[in-house]
Amino acid sequence: MDLTVLAASFLPILLLELPDKTFVATLVLATRFKPLTAWAGVALAFAVQCLIAVVAGRLLAQLPDRPVAAAAAVLFAVGAFTLFRGAARAKQAEEEALEEYQQKVKGGASGWRAVLACFGVVFLAEWGDLSQLFTAGLAARYDDPVSVFAGAWAALLVVSGLAAAAGATIVRKLSVAAVSRIGGVVCAVLAVLTALEAAGLDLPV
Repeated sequence: MDLTVLAASFLPILLLELPDKTFVATLVLATRFKPLTAWAGVALAFAVQCLIAVVAGRLLAQLPDRPVAAAAAVLFAVGAFTLFRGAARAKQAEEEALEEYQQKVKGGASGWRAVLACFGVVFLAEWGDLSQLFTAGLAARYDDPVSVFAGAWAALLVVSGLAAAAGATIVRKLSVAAVSRIGGVVCAVLAVLTALEAAGLDLPV
């Protein structure tokens, strides 16, 4: 496992998901079910989604190098644009997502039924999410699917774990707009680096 690739996967996904509905969904699930139960279901959903994203990225990587790099650069650029554009109304979007999930998520189940309920909510809500596309782009860019999977899944586990353990406190204190802008900068840097690779430059990272 390459720690550089793992870190390159972990940090952007972490910054993408902290201001995203992933955090809000886990927060609401942790109030409807036991926090550890909610986190277990969310973790399983993210494991499957990361696996699908990595497989898709490796299939994309079978194409010629430059088109693959260009496609990955576009994915990273879309991530940067989305984060910068959403920074101004990030707090409002978070509150809207919180209200939406509070209406959708019903409690009452326990044990494996609760885990599966949490799995279903997050898997369906996050299908095709920006972080999944971003993970696919990372898997296409780096020839190390294990490190990409580990980094992306670890980031999602951290975000959902924070939401399950202390979500309400974090929501009050976290500057969602600032996190969005930092994530936008990281995505923009990756977009530029990958675009330079697509142009034929040999970069050390």
